[in-house]
Amino acid sequence: MSVPECPGPEFLTFGCRLNSYESEIMRGHARAAGSAGPLIVVNTCAVTAEAERQARQAIRRASRERPGVPIVVTGCAAQLDPAAWRALPGVARVLGNEEKLQAANWTDQDWAQAPERVSDIMTARAPAPHPVPDFAGRARAFVQVQQGCDHRCTFCIIPFARGPNRSVPVGAIVEQVRGLVASGYREVVLTGVDIASYGADLPGRPSLGQMARRLLALVPGLPRLRLSSIDPAAIDEELWALIAGEARLMPHLHLSLQAASDLILKRMKRRHTVRQAAEVIERARLLRPGIGIGADLIAGFPTEDAALFAETLAFVRHHALPYLHVFPYSERPGTPAARMPALPVPERRERARLLREAGREAAGAFHASLLGTEQSVLLETAHGGHAEPFAAVRAARPLGRPGEIVRIRVGAADAEGLAAQTPMAGAA
Repeated sequence: MSVPECPGPEFLTFGCRLNSYESEIMRGHARAAGSAGPLIVVNTCAVTAEAERQARQAIRRASRERPGVPIVVTGCAAQLDPAAWRALPGVARVLGNEEKLQAANWTDQDWAQAPERVSDIMTARAPAPHPVPDFAGRARAFVQVQQGCDHRCTFCIIPFARGPNRSVPVGAIVEQVRGLVASGYREVVLTGVDIASYGADLPGRPSLGQMARRLLALVPGLPRLRLSSIDPAAIDEELWALIAGEARLMPHLHLSLQAASDLILKRMKRRHTVRQAAEVIERARLLRPGIGIGADLIAGFPTEDAALFAETLAFVRHHALPYLHVFPYSERPGTPAARMPALPVPERRERARLLREAGREAAGAFHASLLGTEQSVLLETAHGGHAEPFAAVRAARPLGRPGEIVRIRVGAADAEGLAAQTPMAGAA
C-alpha cells in the first residue's frame, strides 16, 4: 500500500501499478473540483483476500481515527461488490473502476442521492487518455497503455473487475509521455492489466513492440522506458528486437509466470508451457546480457501436490530468477479454481516461503555478478534508487537529487541490492 503525501484528499492505494496511476488521475480530478477539504479515498485491490482484508482494515481505522471525514471506496474490490464496501463504517460513496476516472463524479457533491456509482464494466469502451502531469513523491512516471483482459485464467477475478481488453491509441500515449518528459521525468513505466495484448482492438492491430518503438522514436528526450508485468506467451518480435537493440528500453523483464508445472499451468488455463517460459528467459538473456528477470508466482494452487510444486521450485532455482512476486493462492469466489480441491493455508504459505527464499538466493547471485560494473541509476532518494536491470542501489553519501540519473560503480552486493562505491562524473 502507498499513501502519497500531498495537500487535499488522502489516497490509500492498494495493489498494482495501474491502481497507483489511477489514484493520480483521481487526485487531479479532486483538486480540479476544489476538493481540498478532508476526504479519504481508498483504491482497493481484489487479487487476493489479503489485499481486500487490508483495505477493509484501513477503512475501519480511518473511520475510527477520523470520525466524520467522508470515505470514498473504489477499485477492483469495490467494482465487484459495491454494496459490501458501502456498508463499512464511514463510507460515503462507492465508485466503480470506470466511474472513478470521470471528473463529473468528483464535482458532484450530492452523494446521499447516489452513494453507489458502479456500471457494468463488461460493457466498457476504449479507455480515454488521462494525462497525469505529476506523480506525488515518485521519481518514475506510469502511463496506462491498456485496460482490461480478455483471458480467463481459472484463479483470476480481475477480468470481471476491469472488463475487456481496451487499448489507448499510440498518439495519445506519445502525448502523455511528452508531457511527462517536459515535467522532468526521466523514466516512464508502461502499465495496464495485460499489456502484451496491447493493440488487438485498435485499427491495424499494432503490437506492444510496435507501439514502444514508435514511442521511443517520437519522444527522443525520454532516457528510460520500462515495461510492467508481461505475459510470456505474447511477446511479439518487434519487442524482442527492442530488447536486443534499444538501450533506452530498460533491461528488465517481469513475467506473469504463475507456475512452472505444465499440469498446473493447464489447470490455471494459462497460455504458455514450461518450455515456452524457459525459452523466453533464455532468449532474453542471450539478447540482453545482464537483464534483470522477475516473475509472478502463485504458491499452493489447488491440486498442486508436493511433486508439482517441486517442478516450480526447481525451475526458479535452475533459471535463477532474482525478482519474484510470490503470492500464496487465494480463493476468489466465482472463479473455477475456487471450486477445485484446495490445499491447507499453512502449506500454501510454506511453499511461498520456499519460493521467496529461492528468489532471494538468485537475487544475491545476480547482484554479485554486477560487482565492479558501472550502472546508471534513477535516484528515488538522495542515497539510492534503481539501476537499469531494476537492482536496488544504495549509497552511504548523497548521489544527487531524486529524479536524476547518475552513474555509479558497484562496490558491494547482497540479496537486497547494490552498494555504490564511487559516483561517476556526470549524469547519464
